[in-house]
Amino acid sequence: MQAWQVHENGEPSEVMRLEDVETPTPGDGQILLKVRAANINFPDALLCRGQYQVRPPLPFTPGVEICGETEDGRRVLANPALPYGGFAEYAVADARALLPAPEALDDAEAAALHIGYQTGWVGLHRRAGLEAGETLLVHAAAGGVGSAAVQLGKAAGARVIGVVGGADKAAVARELGCDVVIDRRAEDVIGSVKEATGGRGADVIYDPVGGEAYAQSAKVVAFEGRIVVVGFASGTIPSPALNHALVKNYSILGLHWGLYNTKNPKLIQHCHEQLTELAARGAIKPLVSQRVPLSGAAVAVQKVADGVSTGRIAVVPSQQNGAAA
Repeated sequence: MQAWQVHENGEPSEVMRLEDVETPTPGDGQILLKVRAANINFPDALLCRGQYQVRPPLPFTPGVEICGETEDGRRVLANPALPYGGFAEYAVADARALLPAPEALDDAEAAALHIGYQTGWVGLHRRAGLEAGETLLVHAAAGGVGSAAVQLGKAAGARVIGVVGGADKAAVARELGCDVVIDRRAEDVIGSVKEATGGRGADVIYDPVGGEAYAQSAKVVAFEGRIVVVGFASGTIPSPALNHALVKNYSILGLHWGLYNTKNPKLIQHCHEQLTELAARGAIKPLVSQRVPLSGAAVAVQKVADGVSTGRIAVVPSQQNGAAA
């Protein structure tokens, strides 16, 4: 089969190589899946750079979430078991962790429903307890993780403020349903949020960026507000001033979605059922901005690494070269 291999750590476009390799053999409790679509996530870039919390042995195939097909023809969602990741024609996954692909979504959309939307649902509902009528602020609202949080926030009845970087991303955030869009490159984020909330601030803040975005969050979080720390796409891990949290009475909530696979797998199933129902009634629909053939995966992963993509980019192995949508 064909698969992208990383033999040394570095930038995705420099270290990913498309090669002919042996089809992987599943281990105990694993299953071989034909890859129908593989969604690109920021962790794929971190894996290539050797900066992710999991460091598979070299060489490995990146690609941490797929819509795959079982030997008996079932469409399923899976997190491939590295080193046999999803940027390949076949991947290996834990058979017990498979989830049925929602019928309302095509392969690329289904692949994008997994990590980002599960993270968003758990972050907003279980960790932050978002309620209808509250104000939700989403950083990087036009990105893969942020766009999921925007849709889930709107589905929950929240007023959503989206922070983005650039006019193009601002347009995407509006299309996603943001009630207020703030272009951090052209506007003062702190002043704009205070103006949009009458000085009260945001009840829940969803932050996959870290760095300056977190510093802004601490200044605009409402009384008894909740800041959900999802990741650090900026590359800077903030050091919160806990005296500030005490003075303003707000909570800082960490969210590592992957832990639920081992700590509380029943929640993963429940979350997927909720997301499937939301997709069936059209309340959420993953924004797939681009579908690329297997040969275009390295360039696409680099786009995500550089922060210039919107929504999700999906790798579709069956797609012919040059047929990207």
